[in-house]
Amino acid sequence: QVDVLREVLLGLLQDDPTLEPRDILVMCPDIETYAPLIVADFGLGDVVHGAHPAHRLRVRLADRSLIQTNPLLGVASQLLALAGSRVTASEVLSFAQSAPVRARFGFTDDDLEDITRWVRQANIRWGFDQEHRRPYHVDFVHNTWRFGIDRVLAGVAMSDDSHAWIDATLPLDDVSSNRVQLAGQFAEFVDRLQRVIDSLTGVRPLHEWLAALADGIELLAYADESDMWQTSQMQREFALTLADAGPRADTPMRLPDIRALLDGRLAGRPTRANFRTGTLTVCTMVPMRSVPHRVVCLVGLDDGVFPRLGVVDGDDVLARDPMTGERDIRSEDRQLLLDAVCAATEKLVITYTGANEYSGQPRPPAVPLAELLDTLDLTTPVMIRKQIVVEHPLQPFDIRNVMPGELVPKVPFSFDPTALRAAQVSSRERREHPKFISGPLPPAPPEDVGLADLIGFFKDPVKGFFRALEFTLPRDVDGVQDAMPVDIDSLEEWTVGDRMLGDILRGMTPDQARQAEWRRGTLPPGQLGWRKAAEVRDQAALLAAAAQQYRPAHGQAYDVDIDLGDGRRLTGTVSPVYGRRLVSVTFSRLDGKHLLESWIALLALVAHDRSRDWSAVCIGRPKRGAAVRVEGLGRPDADAVELLRDLVAIYDAGRREPIPLPIKTSYAWAAARYEGDDPVRAAEFRWKSDRYPGEDEAPAHVRAWGKNARLGDLMQPVRPGEECDGEDHRLGAYSARLWLPMLRSERKP
Repeated sequence: QVDVLREVLLGLLQDDPTLEPRDILVMCPDIETYAPLIVADFGLGDVVHGAHPAHRLRVRLADRSLIQTNPLLGVASQLLALAGSRVTASEVLSFAQSAPVRARFGFTDDDLEDITRWVRQANIRWGFDQEHRRPYHVDFVHNTWRFGIDRVLAGVAMSDDSHAWIDATLPLDDVSSNRVQLAGQFAEFVDRLQRVIDSLTGVRPLHEWLAALADGIELLAYADESDMWQTSQMQREFALTLADAGPRADTPMRLPDIRALLDGRLAGRPTRANFRTGTLTVCTMVPMRSVPHRVVCLVGLDDGVFPRLGVVDGDDVLARDPMTGERDIRSEDRQLLLDAVCAATEKLVITYTGANEYSGQPRPPAVPLAELLDTLDLTTPVMIRKQIVVEHPLQPFDIRNVMPGELVPKVPFSFDPTALRAAQVSSRERREHPKFISGPLPPAPPEDVGLADLIGFFKDPVKGFFRALEFTLPRDVDGVQDAMPVDIDSLEEWTVGDRMLGDILRGMTPDQARQAEWRRGTLPPGQLGWRKAAEVRDQAALLAAAAQQYRPAHGQAYDVDIDLGDGRRLTGTVSPVYGRRLVSVTFSRLDGKHLLESWIALLALVAHDRSRDWSAVCIGRPKRGAAVRVEGLGRPDADAVELLRDLVAIYDAGRREPIPLPIKTSYAWAAARYEGDDPVRAAEFRWKSDRYPGEDEAPAHVRAWGKNARLGDLMQPVRPGEECDGEDHRLGAYSARLWLPMLRSERKP
């Protein structure tokens, strides 16, 4: 609506040279919603050069809420809201991001990012402590601010790996030594906030409420000398509130009472300033509704927003039995609309949302506006609605905005040069969408390969290409959760189980591992979490016990340095190795990617020392059930150096272009080929599945092959140097080269 408004105003100013911005009045029923949009669309000529001509128009906003114009009063409003809430993680972090609070505690953007990460990792959800939660009948300390702050402060002194905790506090492992001061600032902030919130409770007279609120703002917010007007205005508003109360200032009040009082006091209200100053004036519909202007614009007359919904105050005794003649907000808004319409001496512009922005389904205008249109239809022999109602497209770069006569007679509607260029580009002949990459990138100079880099590449070869380019793929960002967990999903269960398994392998008993996990706050509260922890603990204990059978003593690490030929070497460290056996254990359901990691390390050991009979054991969960699955790998039939050289060749190719080697799909193809089954059917099931997300939905694969890519898109003709016996396309050839040597080396451990 604001985009349309600025085009209309520019058109009116162009058509009538005598029209000036001071002759135009813009009124909004909800100015707080539209104010930032109006600021963004007008008056940025000094900042945005060569952009929309509307940025040369100066705009002045009136009737703004004091909460929006004075940050300290905004802090006061937030404190009153927090005092009546559960004090959730997102609410407190939002409060910490306000400018006065940041100034008081010296929080930078990086500091707030670190604090947000601590809140997420410490599993802080809501409530200061047990006492604060007691009214909600939730009296345990887990997931409270005290719980999380204690974890952060304990993390300053010790790490999570220390296998030690203090009462219910497990140290947070992500507090680095250079963030010790920030941890103290964070703890001080939460402590002060709790003291202020505790002071905003009970029943007390108005002057005590205002004093407690002022003290809280002093503790939590800061305004420098250039912003001292904020402090003066806050003190003045509080003094006027107390003076207006008069003899009733000693009336006992509760938090909802003081919040309702100040909400009304600090809300937007008609002002006398900023009008007729030569600039474009934007205000609410109250102050200037009856003052004639050559052009009157009404923005935001949406159904459900205008007229306002009258909510009956619980303290309003007269509202229980309303009578004719008493105040009716909806009727007042209808009168405001009539006054505003009559105030327009030459032009009247009204905008409203006429369709859903997602589905395009038509939406009606506000009821008074619909009645106005009906009345206009009755005043003329022919319905005039179609002549005065213009349906605008959603996007400013829509081609209808720049085509003469489409929206307004004879001329284009839009004055935006950027929209014109965008529409011209969009109207050109559409070409076939090019491939993500037309061919392999130039080869990099030969260099040594790290064993860890080689193993990391084959965890996801397509993603390895983007990693080589330092290209960031879209990913889901973990947000802060406000609700305590009542259950954990499969991914969270794996995270908990993997931690427990690691703790047990590092020397904890299963019960100690469960105790540590309980203190992290990741599990559901009470007996729900205790039972779930017991289930995961038992599974982790089974895996650890199975691993101990193959890990009789402390593991060793072997440094390997293998000559690959042509001046290249493979270097790295293989660990842990127990005797002549490489043992790996995972809480995951054992799959090809886990075997492959051990297989590459095993090849490095064999190539490093051919005299010993090296082997590998992989331990994990089975595909179904809660037992333990153990797989073994022996020495390869072929030369280990040749196999490593071929893996490095795949590694080099995969860093020049995305190669058709999705790890799960290629393993399914090779396993089916090795066992004599249908490889296409097996690979298709892993590539695209109706029961769970397939590999085709991975961000790297979507970027490389396109959305909803078929398995056939990966079955490209084999190129020179990629050949493999029995395979006639790249997916099959790469799958065979990667997996078949490993499958042939599988044996019982």
